[in-house]
Parts: sequence; structure tokens; C-alpha cells
Amino acid sequence: MSAIDDLATEFAKLPGIGRKTALRLTYHLLKQPAEQSRRLAQTLLTMGERVRPCERCYNLTEDVLCAVCRDPRRDQAVVCVVEEASDIGAIERAGEYRGVYHVLGGRLSPLDGVGPEDLTVARLVERVRGGGVREVIVATNPSLEGEATALLVRRELAGAGEVAVTRIALGLPVGGDLEYADGVTIARALTARRAM
Repeated sequence: MSAIDDLATEFAKLPGIGRKTALRLTYHLLKQPAEQSRRLAQTLLTMGERVRPCERCYNLTEDVLCAVCRDPRRDQAVVCVVEEASDIGAIERAGEYRGVYHVLGGRLSPLDGVGPEDLTVARLVERVRGGGVREVIVATNPSLEGEATALLVRRELAGAGEVAVTRIALGLPVGGDLEYADGVTIARALTARRAM
């Protein structure tokens, strides 16, 4: 195998990158000055060496605790549970949430070999049992796997003490049309309705 094929194969392992895009990226890098490729390689190495999970919430950080866990303005008693560290950005962009997080590191997916022991649910339970948490908001994705993961979190937290376990509301997006929404989305929107 050539160096071109090796690099394209590595790019193709990234999510959303097919073989054609991987080859395009490879050829693009070959057209750039060698220094740019070295900077990219060094940046990847540095990231691999420095970035690690936060000791408290498993968000990605270069420090022992992530910026959210270190922020004294955050409400440490409200914990939002997400599947991946990348989900935190979506919630933060909304600008409404002021609590902290717990990253599960994935979602239940028996077909992919991901079981409860592969997630950080046990550490979440320890965190809640440690005291100081009054609410856990489960913000897993509204997929079959995400729903199964949400049920697992709820079940495991049932014996962890006096803590409210809530689920983010699911329903119609802003700008969406009822005409094009599926039945499950409409049913969830009706269930999560609130007073006006």
C-alpha cells in the first residue's frame, strides 16, 4: 500500500468521510507546502497527548477538571447527562443551561458491542451518591439507542438517593411544519406540552 492510500484509509475512518472525500483531502494536503502537513501532524500528536477526560464529568479537557466543572458560577447541583462531549457544545450554544454535565462516552448499542459497562453510568451514580446533586437531566439523543440509554440512567439512579431525574422535552423544532412531522415526534410534542 502506498503512503497516499494509507492516509486516505485513515481519513476514511473519520465520521462522515467516505473514500472519495478521503482521497480529496489527501491530494489537497499533497498540494500544500510540507510545513503545513508537519503542523497538522504535530497538532494531532499534541491533541492526543494533552486532551483527556475531565475527572469529574468526562468532558474533554487539557486540565484535571474541565472549564465547566471549574466555573464557580455553574450550579453543581444540576447535572445534564449527554452521550458525547460534543453534545455539550449544542447545549451551551442555546445559552440557557447553567448547571454542569456528565458525559456517558456513548450510548447503549448491543449491535456495536456497547453495553452498560462501556458507559460512565456507574460513575454518575457515585457522583449522585456523593451528595449535592438535586436534579439529573437526561439529554441523550431521541433515537432507539438514546432512549434505551436514558432508561438505563433512570434505572441506575433509582437507588442513588433523593434526586429528581428529568428528560429533555422532545418534539417539533422551531420552524417545523406539522404536515411533515412523523407520528412519534407529534406524540412527544403533545406529551411535553406546557401552559402558554
